[in-house]
Amino acid sequence: MFFTDSLYNKDGIGPGKIDKRKSAPMNPYQMTAPPRRWDPKLSPTIVRLFKHISRSKAKTTCKLMEVKVENVEVLKEAVAANQGVLITPNHSTHADPYAMNEVSYLANLPFYFMATWNIFDVQGKIGQWVLQKHGVFSVDREGTDRKAMEIAQDILKHKKHPLVIFPEGEVYHCNDRVTPFREGAAALSVFAARKSERPIVAIPCAMKYRYTKDPTPELLELMTRLEHSIHWYSQNALSLSERIYRLGGALMALKELEYLGQVREGALNERTRFLADSILRRHEQKYEVAKIGNTIPERVKELRRRTISLMDDVHDESTDQEIRRNLAEYMLVVQLFSYPGNYVAENPSVERIAETLDKMEEDLLGIESAIPRGERAAQIRFGDPIIIPSERKRGIATEITHQLEGAVQAMLEDMNNEG
Repeated sequence: MFFTDSLYNKDGIGPGKIDKRKSAPMNPYQMTAPPRRWDPKLSPTIVRLFKHISRSKAKTTCKLMEVKVENVEVLKEAVAANQGVLITPNHSTHADPYAMNEVSYLANLPFYFMATWNIFDVQGKIGQWVLQKHGVFSVDREGTDRKAMEIAQDILKHKKHPLVIFPEGEVYHCNDRVTPFREGAAALSVFAARKSERPIVAIPCAMKYRYTKDPTPELLELMTRLEHSIHWYSQNALSLSERIYRLGGALMALKELEYLGQVREGALNERTRFLADSILRRHEQKYEVAKIGNTIPERVKELRRRTISLMDDVHDESTDQEIRRNLAEYMLVVQLFSYPGNYVAENPSVERIAETLDKMEEDLLGIESAIPRGERAAQIRFGDPIIIPSERKRGIATEITHQLEGAVQAMLEDMNNEG
């Protein structure tokens, strides 16, 4: 279920000094320090001119053929009332920015987007220009990016156009479950509200994807490729969900042997959590890092931030290799966290099976961004706005984060029941 060791060659030795402008093929994010920053230069005219290109890319690269938007009036009313608007969608697929673009076309209101700096770094100058003209600006998620926070707060305090932030931080390919929201989005809205002359609201947004064309034949081919990648014969007599768990169990056993020295018994999700926690605890003890927060993403972020900060002072090969190894292991933990062990078993829908196989393709075969195997439609629903208080209140960012996360999860469950 994971684990392209893309920072190493077959002998486990890196190819040389770390190139800060490049990142690992298995995941282009989070592996280096940003070479520069990119500020937003939103142009409604450019957004309109590029609408057909955006829709074409959504169809070819994400198989997104249709988008249905519900309760968009909430968004329009907040803007009409001159409120600063923060939109917080779930982030289950690489198609999410395209889907949010469709909302902006419907509302006739372009959005600002906060995005990891790596999105810009892999583009050419024209691509970077297009992103900036679409209101996208970069953030260094591994450090304390004060400039990005200032830009975001300025948008909420003064700009007409809403700001979109995906609080999950990563694409986890779990459309039925919201992974824990990080507090950054809520925190910056709280800071902005304290100094804003106008009200600021956070609007939860749920995005649900469904296949309109059965992808099963293509998924069977992908499953066979994944099995062959570990030198297995295809298990054609089994269902896709059974084959997924057999493959996941085999890969988990390999990683347990590597890190724990033995294969553990028990449910796959319990083994996954244990291995991830064991790796993090070892690093936290080694570098005397306090356990930051209760979630794995928060712990990984702190460890990765410490490691990336060492890159500017690498003078010997052993330190270089230590940094590379650390980053690879942190990425492994993120991959482990992204596989909820009972996700397919509790409901082996074609969507959950396809999401899991897409994720396996990225993690096991090193595909940067898996292209879905069938045509899809997106359903987007906005919830009731949450007014951000301007007065100081202890723990308010945490409270708002939980409210937003709960609202998005509730809307997803409602959409599933309706579907």
